[in-house]
Amino acid sequence: MYAGLEVADIFRTVGPAYREAHAGHLSLAQLKVMSAIEHCRTAALGGHVEGCEDCGHLRIAYNSCRNRHCPKCQGAAARSWLAEREADLLPVGYFHVVFTVPVEVAEVAFQNKALVYDLLFRAASETMMTIAADPRHLGARIGITAVLHTWGSAMTHHPHIHMIVPGGGIARDSSRWIASRPAFLLPVRVLGKLFRRQFLTRLNQFHDAGKLSFFGSMKHLTERHAFRRHLKPARSKRWVVYAKPPFAGPAAVLAYLSRYTHRVAISNRRILAFDETGVTFRFKDYRRNGLERQCIMTLAPYEFIRRFLLHVLPRGFHRIRHYGLLAGSARQANLALARALLQVAPPPERSHADDVQDLRPPCPCCGGRMHVIETFERWQRARAPPMRTLQIREPCP
Repeated sequence: MYAGLEVADIFRTVGPAYREAHAGHLSLAQLKVMSAIEHCRTAALGGHVEGCEDCGHLRIAYNSCRNRHCPKCQGAAARSWLAEREADLLPVGYFHVVFTVPVEVAEVAFQNKALVYDLLFRAASETMMTIAADPRHLGARIGITAVLHTWGSAMTHHPHIHMIVPGGGIARDSSRWIASRPAFLLPVRVLGKLFRRQFLTRLNQFHDAGKLSFFGSMKHLTERHAFRRHLKPARSKRWVVYAKPPFAGPAAVLAYLSRYTHRVAISNRRILAFDETGVTFRFKDYRRNGLERQCIMTLAPYEFIRRFLLHVLPRGFHRIRHYGLLAGSARQANLALARALLQVAPPPERSHADDVQDLRPPCPCCGGRMHVIETFERWQRARAPPMRTLQIREPCP
């Protein structure tokens, strides 16, 4: 199997035919994502020439598309985001909490992404903060970093929220820090019931206000009784809220965050093979345990592209959000108060020089530093290096 396959390879090979076959059925956002991934790090976006300061080796580097759905562009974005979040970490345990919705709700969300995904954020965060503020549980104001994922491991539509939550919070009178139990944050069954009630109540309100749209096989859900009947199984199901034990220190929190904040539907390293018959990739079957969880799937190229495009977010939609102590302009003041209550020193101030890092790979010949010596615009090529004058030696006597 050929190593180094990318989503871009599939889009460049099959994308034009896929767009022609589905003309009129792809959104502008989906078309833009396909174009960005196909042109990422190619001459279409321009680039620059790098030169080694030691041996003079030249290397051409093309610009990235910087699209948030592109698998190649998320590494640098994640590093930059994590560097900013590092100063927000507190010396406490952190919990990973996951909120999921049943299939009946996921079907509604698929045809109303912006509205229902936003509701998913709001219902999950308000559930967490409500139960945490209850004196019967934690009785504190907590901070939340929430990330939306819309996919399962096989790229099916599966919207859910990942949350990273400090193990404790500030008392309502701001007089002390209230720590959670070492391996327990909040009761997940209580969270699930409140989450279900808040979500379904608001979803029904959206429908009554005419804010939900339906088409195709779900067009009948525009009628009120049909919509209520569609959601009836979801009202009796247990909505799954899952909480993992706390991490082992702030460094582990950052490492974990880097795997979730800027993830896309599938990474390039999971793709194993691609030909005219299909795309083969690795995925996890969470219904299995141990080594059996790692599985391999092959999809037809059109089906692979269709599943990838399921997860294109609406324009301007924020998939990473902060709540409670970490929300908005009050974040720094809340973190300063939390550190004072925990009796820990504030983190050292970061200088601008700390933020500017040279992320260019070293010279492949000698390992020296590479510097930009020339830039070129879109669809242009770098100039050829000047011809060196050949020195012809006379043969030795």
